[in-house]
Amino acid sequence: MAINLDDRSVVTELDPKGMLALTEGFPKQCREALEIANAVPLPAPDRRPGLVIVTGMGGSAAGGDFVRALFDAQGATPMVVNRDYHLPAYVGHGDIVFCTSYSGNTEETLTAYADAKKAGATIIAVTSGGKLKEQCLADGYTVYTVPGGQPPRTALGYMLIPVIVACEKLKLIHPQHLESAIDLLDECAKEWTVEAVDNPTKQLARQLHGALPIIYGLGIWQGLIANRWRSQINENAKELTFFNSFPELNHNEILGWVEASKLGVARFAGVILEDGSESTKMKKRAEVSEKLIGDICPFTHVQAKGDTLIKKLLSLAFFGDFVSIYLARLNEVDPENIDWLIHLKDELGKIA
Repeated sequence: MAINLDDRSVVTELDPKGMLALTEGFPKQCREALEIANAVPLPAPDRRPGLVIVTGMGGSAAGGDFVRALFDAQGATPMVVNRDYHLPAYVGHGDIVFCTSYSGNTEETLTAYADAKKAGATIIAVTSGGKLKEQCLADGYTVYTVPGGQPPRTALGYMLIPVIVACEKLKLIHPQHLESAIDLLDECAKEWTVEAVDNPTKQLARQLHGALPIIYGLGIWQGLIANRWRSQINENAKELTFFNSFPELNHNEILGWVEASKLGVARFAGVILEDGSESTKMKKRAEVSEKLIGDICPFTHVQAKGDTLIKKLLSLAFFGDFVSIYLARLNEVDPENIDWLIHLKDELGKIA
C-alpha cells in the first residue's frame, strides 16, 4: 500500500523525535541564530587575516561549505573547511579559525582547537556548550552560544548564521541581508510542508525511493549543496547516495557510467542542482551528460530560489532537507536514529 505523504500523522508515524518539525522550523532557527549572533561583540582584528578556516565535523561543519561559497564569490581572503583532527600546517598567527561543534565535545574539533591555539590563530567558537565553550572562555576567545538538544544535522541555522555574521563584522564578506533570505525560507517552508499540494519535495522523494540517488551540482557551489543533500539522505533516510559536480565530473565520472548497467543496481535516480543562470557551456555539459547516461539514470532538475547567493544556497539546501525527511518515511525508518554512529563513537571511546 502506498504511503500517504499528504497525511501528517502518517509522515510522523516513525518520527518520535520530531525531525519533520525541526526541518519545518529551520527559518525560525535562522532568525534566532541571527539575534544571538548580532548580540555578541566581536573585536576587530589588528590586520586582515591571511586565511579563514572553519573546522568541524558532520552537521557542525556543513555551514562551513556555505561560507566557503560566499568567500569564493566575494571574499578577499582564502577560506577553507577542515574536517579532521588536525589543522593544515600552514595555519598561523593572525589567521581566523572558526571552531564549530554543536555539542562542544566533538573530539576532532577539540584537537583542531588545540592546533589553532598553538599556531597563534584568532579563534571564534560556535557551540551549544561542552568542552569547547569551556576552553574558549578560559582562553579568552569569542564564543557564539546557541541552543542545544537537537541532532547537529538539524542545527544548520545555529551553526551557520553566527559564522556569516562574524565574517560580515570582520568585513571579510559583503553584507548578506540575512533577514530577506530568512523571509524566503518562510515561503519555502509553506510550499514544502506536509499539507502543501503539488509539493515538489514529496514528488522527488518518491522518485528517489527504491533507487540509488545520484546528486550532481551544476557548478562548484551547487556541488557543495549536493554534498549536503547526500549527507541528509544518508543520515535521515538511511540511504546510500553519491554526489559530484560539474565540470569536474565530465573529466572522469562520466566514463564510470559506460559499464554502470552491469553493476546490478536495480535503479538509479539522478538530480541536478542548479542556480538557473549558469553559463551556456555549463548548461550544455548537463544536456550532453543527460543524453549519454539518461537511459540508465534519468535526471530531475531542481533550481535554487532567490536573487542572491545566500538565498540560493539556503533554499536549495532546505529543499533537500524536506526530500530526506519524506524519503525516510517512504523507507520506513526513523529519521533521527543514529545507532551505527553511536556504536562507532563507543568503540572509539575505548581507545586511550
